Amino acid sequence: MRTTRLLALFSAFLFSIGTAFAQISTIAVAANMKDAFIEIAAAYRATGKSEPRVVYGSSGNFATQIMNGAPFNLFIAADEQFPLELFRNGRTIDEGVIYAIGKLAIITKTSSDIRLLDSKTEIAKAIGKANKIAIAKPELAPYGKAAVEYLKAEGLWGLAKDKLVYADNIGAATAYVMSGAADIGFTALSLAKSPEVAKQTSFFLVDTRLYEPIKQRMVLIKGAPQESVDLYRFIQGPQAKSILLRYGYTTP
Repeated sequence: MRTTRLLALFSAFLFSIGTAFAQISTIAVAANMKDAFIEIAAAYRATGKSEPRVVYGSSGNFATQIMNGAPFNLFIAADEQFPLELFRNGRTIDEGVIYAIGKLAIITKTSSDIRLLDSKTEIAKAIGKANKIAIAKPELAPYGKAAVEYLKAEGLWGLAKDKLVYADNIGAATAYVMSGAADIGFTALSLAKSPEVAKQTSFFLVDTRLYEPIKQRMVLIKGAPQESVDLYRFIQGPQAKSILLRYGYTTP
Protein backbone atom coordinates (compact mmCIF):
# COMPACT_ATOMS: atom_id res chain seq x y z
CA MET A 1 0.00 0.00 0.00
CA ARG A 2 2.79 2.38 0.98
CA THR A 3 4.60 1.67 -2.32
CA THR A 4 1.41 2.37 -4.25
CA ARG A 5 0.93 5.68 -2.45
CA LEU A 6 4.52 6.69 -3.11
CA LEU A 7 4.15 5.84 -6.79
CA ALA A 8 0.94 7.88 -6.95
CA LEU A 9 2.60 10.86 -5.30
CA PHE A 10 5.62 10.59 -7.59
CA SER A 11 3.37 10.42 -10.67
CA ALA A 12 1.46 13.49 -9.50
CA PHE A 13 4.76 15.31 -8.97
CA LEU A 14 5.95 14.44 -12.48
CA PHE A 15 2.61 15.54 -13.93
CA SER A 16 2.79 18.90 -12.15
CA ILE A 17 6.36 19.46 -13.35
CA GLY A 18 5.36 18.55 -16.90
CA THR A 19 2.35 20.86 -16.79
CA ALA A 20 4.43 23.77 -15.52
CA PHE A 21 7.08 23.10 -18.15
CA ALA A 22 4.48 23.03 -20.91
CA GLN A 23 3.22 26.47 -19.87
CA ILE A 24 6.58 28.16 -20.48
CA SER A 25 6.17 30.41 -23.51
CA THR A 26 8.45 29.92 -26.50
CA ILE A 27 8.82 33.16 -28.41
CA ALA A 28 10.18 33.72 -31.93
CA VAL A 29 11.67 37.23 -32.13
CA ALA A 30 12.99 38.97 -35.24
CA ALA A 31 16.72 39.69 -34.96
CA ASN A 32 16.29 43.47 -35.22
CA MET A 33 14.39 43.36 -31.92
CA LYS A 34 17.03 41.54 -29.88
CA ASP A 35 18.38 44.36 -27.69
CA ALA A 36 15.01 46.04 -27.24
CA PHE A 37 13.34 42.72 -26.45
CA ILE A 38 15.94 41.82 -23.81
CA GLU A 39 14.89 44.98 -21.94
CA ILE A 40 11.19 44.36 -22.55
CA ALA A 41 11.51 40.78 -21.26
CA ALA A 42 13.33 42.02 -18.13
CA ALA A 43 10.56 44.56 -17.48
CA TYR A 44 7.96 41.84 -18.01
CA ARG A 45 9.70 39.49 -15.54
CA ALA A 46 9.82 42.34 -12.99
CA THR A 47 6.00 42.18 -12.88
CA GLY A 48 6.30 38.67 -11.42
CA LYS A 49 5.91 36.74 -14.67
CA SER A 50 8.05 33.76 -15.65
CA GLU A 51 10.86 34.05 -18.17
CA PRO A 52 9.93 32.90 -21.69
CA ARG A 53 12.18 30.85 -23.94
CA VAL A 54 13.35 33.21 -26.70
CA VAL A 55 14.80 32.43 -30.11
CA TYR A 56 16.12 35.20 -32.40
CA GLY A 57 16.30 34.93 -36.17
CA SER A 58 14.83 36.00 -39.50
CA SER A 59 11.09 36.49 -39.91
CA GLY A 60 11.02 34.40 -43.08
CA ASN A 61 12.71 31.42 -41.46
CA PHE A 62 10.40 31.60 -38.43
CA ALA A 63 7.30 31.71 -40.65
CA THR A 64 8.45 28.57 -42.47
CA GLN A 65 9.20 26.80 -39.20
CA ILE A 66 5.79 27.69 -37.73
CA MET A 67 4.06 26.48 -40.90
CA ASN A 68 5.92 23.19 -40.41
CA GLY A 69 4.77 22.84 -36.80
CA ALA A 70 7.59 24.45 -34.79
CA PRO A 71 6.35 24.88 -31.19
CA PHE A 72 6.42 28.69 -30.99
CA ASN A 73 3.62 30.42 -29.06
CA LEU A 74 4.20 34.05 -30.03
CA PHE A 75 5.82 35.39 -33.21
CA ILE A 76 7.28 38.91 -32.94
CA ALA A 77 8.12 39.64 -36.56
CA ALA A 78 10.01 42.37 -38.42
CA ASP A 79 7.22 42.93 -40.93
CA GLU A 80 3.56 42.30 -41.67
CA GLN A 81 3.83 39.86 -44.57
CA PHE A 82 4.97 36.76 -42.69
CA PRO A 83 2.54 37.00 -39.72
CA LEU A 84 -0.39 37.67 -42.08
CA GLU A 85 0.58 34.65 -44.21
CA LEU A 86 0.44 32.51 -41.08
CA PHE A 87 -2.99 33.95 -40.26
CA ARG A 88 -4.27 33.18 -43.76
CA ASN A 89 -3.01 29.63 -43.35
CA GLY A 90 -4.89 29.18 -40.08
CA ARG A 91 -1.85 29.04 -37.78
CA THR A 92 -2.61 32.07 -35.62
CA ILE A 93 -5.42 33.16 -33.28
CA ASP A 94 -6.06 36.30 -35.35
CA GLU A 95 -4.23 38.89 -37.47
CA GLY A 96 -2.30 40.15 -34.46
CA VAL A 97 -1.21 43.78 -34.09
CA ILE A 98 1.44 46.17 -35.35
CA TYR A 99 3.61 46.84 -32.30
CA ALA A 100 6.39 48.97 -33.86
CA ILE A 101 7.59 50.63 -37.04
CA GLY A 102 11.29 50.16 -37.70
CA LYS A 103 13.89 52.31 -39.44
CA LEU A 104 16.81 51.35 -41.69
CA ALA A 105 20.38 52.49 -41.01
CA ILE A 106 23.81 52.03 -42.60
CA ILE A 107 26.77 51.35 -40.29
CA THR A 108 30.55 51.26 -40.54
CA LYS A 109 33.23 50.74 -37.91
CA THR A 110 34.55 53.96 -36.40
CA SER A 111 38.07 52.62 -36.95
CA SER A 112 37.40 52.51 -40.71
CA ASP A 113 38.39 55.32 -43.08
CA ILE A 114 34.88 55.20 -44.59
CA ARG A 115 32.61 58.06 -43.55
CA LEU A 116 28.80 57.99 -43.70
CA LEU A 117 27.61 61.52 -44.41
CA ASP A 118 24.09 62.72 -45.10
CA SER A 119 24.03 63.01 -48.88
CA LYS A 120 23.60 60.67 -51.84
CA THR A 121 27.02 61.69 -53.17
CA GLU A 122 28.77 60.85 -49.89
CA ILE A 123 26.95 57.51 -49.52
CA ALA A 124 27.92 56.69 -53.12
CA LYS A 125 31.56 57.45 -52.18
CA ALA A 126 31.29 55.13 -49.14
CA ILE A 127 29.82 52.33 -51.28
CA GLY A 128 32.53 52.86 -53.90
CA LYS A 129 35.24 52.62 -51.23
CA ALA A 130 33.82 49.47 -49.61
CA ASN A 131 34.96 46.01 -50.66
CA LYS A 132 31.99 44.22 -49.01
CA ILE A 133 28.56 45.46 -48.02
CA ALA A 134 26.53 43.39 -45.54
CA ILE A 135 22.80 42.98 -46.05
CA ALA A 136 20.19 40.56 -44.71
CA LYS A 137 18.65 38.25 -47.31
CA PRO A 138 15.72 40.30 -48.70
CA GLU A 139 13.53 37.23 -49.19
CA LEU A 140 13.83 36.37 -45.48
CA ALA A 141 14.40 39.68 -43.70
CA PRO A 142 12.31 42.85 -44.14
CA TYR A 143 15.29 45.08 -43.39
CA GLY A 144 17.20 43.42 -46.23
CA LYS A 145 14.23 44.07 -48.52
CA ALA A 146 14.17 47.72 -47.40
CA ALA A 147 17.91 48.03 -48.11
CA VAL A 148 17.40 46.84 -51.70
CA GLU A 149 14.50 49.30 -52.12
CA TYR A 150 16.69 52.14 -50.85
CA LEU A 151 19.63 51.31 -53.12
CA LYS A 152 17.36 51.16 -56.15
CA ALA A 153 15.47 54.33 -55.23
CA GLU A 154 18.75 56.26 -54.86
CA GLY A 155 20.21 54.83 -58.08
CA LEU A 156 22.98 53.08 -56.13
CA TRP A 157 22.04 49.47 -56.90
CA GLY A 158 24.46 49.13 -59.83
CA LEU A 159 27.31 50.43 -57.67
CA ALA A 160 26.52 48.16 -54.70
CA LYS A 161 25.07 44.88 -56.05
CA ASP A 162 28.36 43.08 -56.78
CA LYS A 163 29.72 43.94 -53.32
CA LEU A 164 26.78 42.60 -51.32
CA VAL A 165 27.28 39.76 -48.85
CA TYR A 166 24.03 38.23 -47.63
CA ALA A 167 23.26 37.20 -44.05
CA ASP A 168 20.33 35.10 -42.83
CA ASN A 169 19.08 37.93 -40.60
CA ILE A 170 19.79 41.55 -39.74
CA GLY A 171 21.69 40.60 -36.57
CA ALA A 172 24.14 38.54 -38.63
CA ALA A 173 24.51 41.37 -41.18
CA THR A 174 25.40 43.71 -38.32
CA ALA A 175 27.91 41.17 -36.97
CA TYR A 176 29.66 41.10 -40.38
CA VAL A 177 30.47 44.80 -39.98
CA MET A 178 31.44 44.43 -36.32
CA SER A 179 33.87 41.62 -37.17
CA GLY A 180 35.37 43.43 -40.17
CA ALA A 181 33.99 40.88 -42.66
CA ALA A 182 32.16 43.78 -44.35
CA ASP A 183 33.17 47.43 -44.58
CA ILE A 184 29.65 48.81 -44.35
CA GLY A 185 26.29 47.21 -43.73
CA PHE A 186 22.57 47.79 -43.65
CA THR A 187 20.96 47.25 -40.27
CA ALA A 188 18.01 48.25 -38.12
CA LEU A 189 18.32 51.58 -36.30
CA SER A 190 17.48 49.67 -33.12
CA LEU A 191 20.63 47.56 -33.51
CA ALA A 192 22.77 50.54 -34.55
CA LYS A 193 21.71 52.24 -31.28
CA SER A 194 22.37 49.20 -29.08
CA PRO A 195 25.28 49.79 -26.65
CA GLU A 196 27.50 47.00 -28.02
CA VAL A 197 27.16 48.12 -31.66
CA ALA A 198 27.27 51.88 -30.93
CA LYS A 199 30.60 51.40 -29.11
CA GLN A 200 32.35 50.34 -32.31
CA THR A 201 30.37 51.85 -35.17
CA SER A 202 28.83 55.02 -36.53
CA PHE A 203 25.58 55.05 -38.45
CA PHE A 204 23.64 56.95 -41.09
CA LEU A 205 19.84 56.96 -40.82
CA VAL A 206 18.32 56.18 -44.22
CA ASP A 207 15.53 58.47 -45.44
CA THR A 208 12.31 56.59 -44.61
CA ARG A 209 10.71 57.89 -47.83
CA LEU A 210 13.05 55.69 -49.87
CA TYR A 211 11.66 52.33 -48.75
CA GLU A 212 8.31 50.88 -47.78
CA PRO A 213 7.44 51.45 -44.09
CA ILE A 214 8.72 48.56 -41.97
CA LYS A 215 5.54 47.80 -40.01
CA GLN A 216 6.36 45.10 -37.47
CA ARG A 217 3.49 42.80 -36.50
CA MET A 218 3.21 40.16 -33.80
CA VAL A 219 0.79 37.25 -33.67
CA LEU A 220 -0.22 34.62 -31.14
CA ILE A 221 0.00 31.08 -32.48
CA LYS A 222 -3.06 28.88 -31.93
CA GLY A 223 -2.94 27.10 -28.57
CA ALA A 224 -0.66 29.74 -26.99
CA PRO A 225 -0.60 29.53 -23.16
CA GLN A 226 -1.73 32.39 -20.94
CA GLU A 227 1.90 33.47 -20.37
CA SER A 228 2.22 34.22 -24.10
CA VAL A 229 -1.06 36.16 -24.08
CA ASP A 230 0.17 38.21 -21.10
CA LEU A 231 3.47 39.02 -22.83
CA TYR A 232 1.63 39.93 -26.04
CA ARG A 233 -0.47 42.42 -24.08
CA PHE A 234 2.55 43.74 -22.16
CA ILE A 235 4.35 44.61 -25.42
CA GLN A 236 1.39 46.83 -26.32
CA GLY A 237 1.58 48.68 -23.00
CA PRO A 238 3.32 51.95 -22.06
CA GLN A 239 6.41 50.41 -20.44
CA ALA A 240 7.32 48.34 -23.50
CA LYS A 241 6.50 51.24 -25.84
CA SER A 242 8.91 53.53 -23.98
CA ILE A 243 11.68 50.95 -24.50
CA LEU A 244 10.85 50.64 -28.20
CA LEU A 245 10.95 54.42 -28.64
CA ARG A 246 14.37 54.54 -26.98
CA TYR A 247 15.68 52.08 -29.55
CA GLY A 248 14.50 54.22 -32.44
CA TYR A 249 11.20 52.57 -33.27
CA THR A 250 7.93 54.45 -33.58
CA THR A 251 4.86 52.84 -32.05
CA PRO A 252 1.18 52.81 -33.06
